[in-house]
Amino acid sequence: MNAVGLIVEYNPFHNGHAYHLQEAKKLADAHVVIAVMSGNFLQRGEPALVSKWKRTEMALLSGIDIVFELPYAFATQKADTFASGAVSILEAAGCHSLCFGSESGNIDTFKRTFDFLESNKKQFDEQVKVYLKEGNSYPKALSLAFRKVASTNDFIDLAKPNNILGYQYLKAAYTQNASIHCFTLPRKSADYHDEHFASQSIASATSIRKALFSDHEQISTIKQLVPGTTYNSLLQYKHEYGLFHSWEHYWPYLKFRLTQMTPNELKSIYEIEEGLENRILAIALRANTFQQFMAQLKTKRYTWTRLQRACVHILTNTTKAEMYMEDERATYLRLLGMTKRGKDYLNKNKGKLGLPLISRVSSKQNKQLMLDIRASRIYSFGASKNGPSLLFEKEFKQPPIILE
Repeated sequence: MNAVGLIVEYNPFHNGHAYHLQEAKKLADAHVVIAVMSGNFLQRGEPALVSKWKRTEMALLSGIDIVFELPYAFATQKADTFASGAVSILEAAGCHSLCFGSESGNIDTFKRTFDFLESNKKQFDEQVKVYLKEGNSYPKALSLAFRKVASTNDFIDLAKPNNILGYQYLKAAYTQNASIHCFTLPRKSADYHDEHFASQSIASATSIRKALFSDHEQISTIKQLVPGTTYNSLLQYKHEYGLFHSWEHYWPYLKFRLTQMTPNELKSIYEIEEGLENRILAIALRANTFQQFMAQLKTKRYTWTRLQRACVHILTNTTKAEMYMEDERATYLRLLGMTKRGKDYLNKNKGKLGLPLISRVSSKQNKQLMLDIRASRIYSFGASKNGPSLLFEKEFKQPPIILE
């Protein structure tokens, strides 16, 4: 059974994702679609709108056959580490191909860019250091360095967010000597960071979340932008837990932690570097909301995303030692859900999987998995209705969702 892999967050699953899924399956001539999906905290340093279980349900109802969780150790990381973990899971799951969306939409351009940067690595790395010393953020330094080193325009634009991720997927596949074949689709209508609806049927997840968190919080405003199954899942989640998760729900917990920490304690947290601990502690005492805190914390050197990721690690008390990895690859396959077709695939390929398959966490001891459990515990505190215990209990009691 030929399987195509997707690397996703589905925050939430929308019509653009449905298009990506259908095209990937068709172009790869795949029988099965496997998604590696971030857990409860995401790559941009945000809590997911709804839990990983509800997002798994959305994915299965919309055509995904198997959902594996991307561990916290990768899901809340910069693009290269995020990509490395995700690609290692798809490779271990036996995917023949990986399909990603990009602004470029041309896999040959990605390959030319990779070959060029590998051939000019020393010069490129030196230019990155120059731009970092000038006070630029890391993503900005990468983009500027590439423009400086590249002599033609026959490459991808590494200033575009999906091109950046796509490049890292391709790089991870080559670095890991993976057998997986990469191809790309152009993003349809909406850009990744668009805050407004791009059309009547296609919108970015960013704009959908913005609508859900607007003053009126009318879920009906997004009805035409998501599959009916997603819309119903969102309604159910809001009814069950009383909210959609946002940083403001976690701000009291983050501020409480920061008021107890010393600068030395904060320095041990992952992504706290170069005196950032002093700035964070000073601003935390003055801010009344997470938005206020971030607006005052943001600088030219540190992107909003980088700072949000640091805040996630503070919230979950994740240290540099805990996030250290000699090999940036996943150590297990955490199964969140599957369809009947996905179940058949796993049964036929169980002996060929490149990593241990985990469907229950209660008896497992694993460094990456322990971080996932802690993150789920913290995430559950954002639930206002029925208390956090109901949401966290699912981490241990919820078996993989099976859609017959």
